[in-house]
Amino acid sequence: MSEKIRVKKRRKKKSKVWKWILGIIAFIVLLGGMYTVYVYKQVTDTAKEIHEPLVDRPASEKRDEGHVDVEKAQPFSVLVLGVDEREGDAGRSDTMIVMTVNPNTNSSKMVSIPRDTYTEIVGRGIQDKINHSYAFGGVRMAMDTTENLLDIPIDYVVQVNMESFKDIVDAVGGITVNNTFSFSEAGFNYPEGKIALNGEEALAYVRMRKQDPNGDFGRQDRQKQVIQGVIREGMSVNSVLKLNSILDAVGDNVRTNMAYSEMVDVQANYRSAAGKIDQLYFEKGSGDTINGIWYYIMNDAELASVQNELKQHLELE
Repeated sequence: MSEKIRVKKRRKKKSKVWKWILGIIAFIVLLGGMYTVYVYKQVTDTAKEIHEPLVDRPASEKRDEGHVDVEKAQPFSVLVLGVDEREGDAGRSDTMIVMTVNPNTNSSKMVSIPRDTYTEIVGRGIQDKINHSYAFGGVRMAMDTTENLLDIPIDYVVQVNMESFKDIVDAVGGITVNNTFSFSEAGFNYPEGKIALNGEEALAYVRMRKQDPNGDFGRQDRQKQVIQGVIREGMSVNSVLKLNSILDAVGDNVRTNMAYSEMVDVQANYRSAAGKIDQLYFEKGSGDTINGIWYYIMNDAELASVQNELKQHLELE
């Protein structure tokens, strides 16, 4: 066999190999494109499902522009409401957490509001426990009342069904928290230190209060730990593999006034800010009984300090 013939055969073999390789690459790209379209549809469908616009809520007087513009990467605030929904009852927001997110400093701040806080219920004309605002007037009254208390605009709200919150924890594959003392609750044991929690364990973990020497304040800390754990796991690379279960859990248990286009802007402009969350606390107040009912009375100096820190973080001052 001549050298020319051998060279031609080698070239023909190489050509076949390259055709196979290109064919496999094209197939992978095609699958990737199909998966991207599928993911896009799943995400947009879930975003539409959880979106509940507050069409009757006017622009906030506490923000010069009235509304925040996340497309321009302005710092924004969000109220997280953990609601225990009961049959025949509007339920109460037993968890009220405010987060401010600033992409310019790549940081977020989080503060829990004690549910028994005695404050003006905006739109009701009375003083009462802040968690009653949701029972009286739903999401809008809860937002307005929180905005009045903290003296900052509340731009967004995320309402979570606490009974089914366990589904979200399971969807992200469970979370890890740093437990400050050992205790047992609802048949589960929680040793001191770093522990892994599934959904049922996480729900019992945040609900325990009577055994905690810090009472409701300790419960608030556990709530924030769990929320941070969900955010951390949700942002991980592994969460892509759990996308369907995450979207199903979110669709069933979460409602927000943030539109899909705003979610896209937040994902693009604020992602790094979610990695650093500073905790703020209300712990210097006192208890008082009024007409036979116990309330938490805010310490004025502490409240002013938290208000100012949140305003600075939102770049309002």
